[in-house]
Amino acid sequence: MSKYQTIKEQAYEANMQIPAQHLALYTWGNVSAFDKAAGVFAIKPSGVPYPELTVESMVIVDLDGKVVEGDLRPSSDTPTHVVLYKEFAVNDGANINGIIHTHSTYAVSWAQAVRPVPLFGTTHADHIQTEVPCTPYLSEEAVKNDYERETGNLIVSHFRNNHLNPNEVNMVLVGGHGPFAWGSTADKAVYNAAVLEEVSHMALNTVMIQPGATSLPSYIIDKHYQRKHGPNAYYGQAKK
Repeated sequence: MSKYQTIKEQAYEANMQIPAQHLALYTWGNVSAFDKAAGVFAIKPSGVPYPELTVESMVIVDLDGKVVEGDLRPSSDTPTHVVLYKEFAVNDGANINGIIHTHSTYAVSWAQAVRPVPLFGTTHADHIQTEVPCTPYLSEEAVKNDYERETGNLIVSHFRNNHLNPNEVNMVLVGGHGPFAWGSTADKAVYNAAVLEEVSHMALNTVMIQPGATSLPSYIIDKHYQRKHGPNAYYGQAKK
């Protein structure tokens, strides 16, 4: 049994949630599961259909982007995961142990419009207190240089330039491309990607119904976020 069995199992289970949650078609999308202490993550192999995936097919990659274990090539988006783990989880100390990239329809629609997802309602505010950020397009130079790595660099620079905390804002759109999300586990990353898709759908419906819709008032945003995530949160059951 692999010494990385735990994160391989986590990555496999999380990747299988992509088709189950209707977050991507065919081989689109990927999830990784990170072991910060070991400095490695498990990720979906590139181009392999979901029904053909197994725990054993997950590829172990280190933070230099080198394959540590596995016979298959890792996802083509692996360099993006490397950058996000190094910059957010390691350098910034964010509690990120899972990252997901999908091509879910409504989130991609906002990304293709190069527009952040407005915070119109309490469903959105239950999860993050801001609009879902959207980066600009990658520059031509960045695309020619190292496309997937530069995608990660673009996300990181967008967060830092806009003073966004990746612990609190756990989702992003890459302009013209699509969504990335992350979480404390690979499963939580998938959950956040599903939330992103749902609030993207709701926001689109909102602007179709009312093109002049405005953001939810800040006092309602704060109430809904704090009741789930604040120091005196009361949503759900107390942990034993």
